[in-house]
Amino acid sequence: MNCIIVDDDKLSLRIIEDFIGKTEGLELVGSYTSAVDAINGMSKEEAPQVHLIFLDIEMPEMSGIEFLKSLKELPQVIIYSSKEKYAVESYEFDVTDYLLKPVQYGRFIKAISRAKERFEKKEKLAGEGSEIFIKNNSTLVRVKYDDILWIEALENYVVVNTFKDKYTIHFTMKAISEKMPSDKFIRVHRSFIVNISKIKMIEDNSVIIRNEGGSKIIPIGKSYKDKLMDDINLITK
Repeated sequence: MNCIIVDDDKLSLRIIEDFIGKTEGLELVGSYTSAVDAINGMSKEEAPQVHLIFLDIEMPEMSGIEFLKSLKELPQVIIYSSKEKYAVESYEFDVTDYLLKPVQYGRFIKAISRAKERFEKKEKLAGEGSEIFIKNNSTLVRVKYDDILWIEALENYVVVNTFKDKYTIHFTMKAISEKMPSDKFIRVHRSFIVNISKIKMIEDNSVIIRNEGGSKIIPIGKSYKDKLMDDINLITK
């Protein structure tokens, strides 16, 4: 998990830095002595995604609570403070844990175990909607939706084309179309389904798909064109 620390008390900040450094599964990507600096750091284009924030409450310019209110997307938060009185208010933000200063490593590890459990659960839920299993002979192969370029009809079979492999399965186009998520795939022809995110361009009555060898030109059927134009993010004069 990528972590940042926000604490104006430099001694406490250094202690948490040390704890993070010797704990497997944590990566410190930023230390800030003010909430304002943390907001600026997190908003940079090149800033890595933050999964966990270690946050003090009483800070100048902007308090820890005000900092939490300013974030549109809230990662996990472990608050550590010298006072208990902010605990109730902090849990309105669904914080992972609330630690009292001085923080002991044993208590720190307990909080991290809770954070890792939450993180793994969230990752699992996110992954469930991003892939499909395809039967390849006697084996089930896990294929991510993002790796699929297009699906093509072949008599009583369909061929699932990815960047590196092709999988031929006994399926109808209607059945596979119903299996694939409609926000990621669209049928553009009676014989073709394409991954919307892999469309390089649309020329006349053809869709051009990026692939490892260059491009694949796929025809657009007349009865599918209007639906395609409605589904893509189209800007016209």
